[in-house]
Amino acid sequence: MRPMRSLLRGLCAALPLFAATAPAEAQSPNLVRDTEIEETLRLYADPVFRAARIAPESIRLHLVNSDQVNAFVARGMRIFLYTGLLRVSQSPGQVIGVIAHETGHIVGGHLVRLKNEVENRTAQAILSTALGAAAGFMTGDTRIAQAVISGGATLAERGLLRHSRTEESAADQAALLYLDRSKISSRGFAEFLGILEHRETIAGGGGDIYRRTHPLTEERIRIVHDHAAQSPWTDSGLPADFHRRHARMVAKLDGFLDPPETTLARYDASDKSVAARYARAIAHYRIPNLGEALALIDGLIAEAPEDPYFRELRGQMLFENGHVAEALEAYREASYLAPHAALIRIDLGRAAIEVGTRESLGEAVRNLREAVRSDPQNARAWYWLGIAEGRSGRPVLADLALAENALLRGDVRRAASLAARAGRKLPEYSADWQRAQDILNRIKPGRDAN
Repeated sequence: MRPMRSLLRGLCAALPLFAATAPAEAQSPNLVRDTEIEETLRLYADPVFRAARIAPESIRLHLVNSDQVNAFVARGMRIFLYTGLLRVSQSPGQVIGVIAHETGHIVGGHLVRLKNEVENRTAQAILSTALGAAAGFMTGDTRIAQAVISGGATLAERGLLRHSRTEESAADQAALLYLDRSKISSRGFAEFLGILEHRETIAGGGGDIYRRTHPLTEERIRIVHDHAAQSPWTDSGLPADFHRRHARMVAKLDGFLDPPETTLARYDASDKSVAARYARAIAHYRIPNLGEALALIDGLIAEAPEDPYFRELRGQMLFENGHVAEALEAYREASYLAPHAALIRIDLGRAAIEVGTRESLGEAVRNLREAVRSDPQNARAWYWLGIAEGRSGRPVLADLALAENALLRGDVRRAASLAARAGRKLPEYSADWQRAQDILNRIKPGRDAN
């Protein structure tokens, strides 16, 4: 069994930097949500998706909280981008290049083929283990058994990596095609590969060529540079708004993910840019130094009164420091400016629940119902809707919302219990009764809710 475990560890380690499937540590990734960052990434990605002849709404973008510089795609048309990748990027074009590469994996069908290849190579390794055990038994020499087993595992791993390297190259070529179709320069993609090359050099690099999980960085850079030299779009620039958004995205991630003292040193008080002040506001809020944080965010709001995300941050600062009524007002203003933002409506709902008046509970229910309508996979929205419905005197609707929450969290037993209880009390064949039946049917098709 030990050789098999070693092979599985090897397979996990062998997944590419821009992988066609999730690495082991990201199979249950620590996903984070932020409307502003998601909106920025969507602005980057949608032209690429259209260039790849994919409906943008069919692909979901996810943010993984990890310092690793990584990205991958998974079944269900999902692209996962690591916060570490976004934070080391220096321009929007670099991130767009990564997204184009990952889109190449999706269009190329690499997810299905890699799954089949893993199964084939695992079968090869199992056969080698069996042969090795037989050889050891017949000869009485455990070294022979280990050599056969090890050789089989190496062949399996090398075969998988040949497959991965080929598909990495194909994804690069697809990325360049999509960038050209979008009239976006491939220079950013080349720059990002250069960043990876530099990081690999610092980390030591080298090693068995068959353990390299993607084409050598030098090869990839050369191919992309050769393309850029001939592309008519090499010198095309991105809109100034893209660059502003990118600076804010990186500053926001730095502010929330680094220790506050690190952020304040990186974005010192002499830097008066919007991004720097944004990062400092977050750092002061986290210390906590609420007075300085509010002074900074209020200055940004005064300069950009139509920006919902400065007001959202103001609401977060106030709410988490016990100023609930003021936070509710800030969230109202943010939601008015960004009515599409389910995450802001959720925070508005939480603040309204905390205020606790009849009027504020009604406001909470309205906003949380809208949040689950626009983002039905958001477990947090269903949870707070359940709380709001319960405190508003509607326990049956609270059960129904909390059943949705439990189902999304994978707590099947609780989801079934709550949905069945709600179903018994709801008018038969009403829309809410049907929702309860849908939950039960998703858990066990044909299950009788009564």
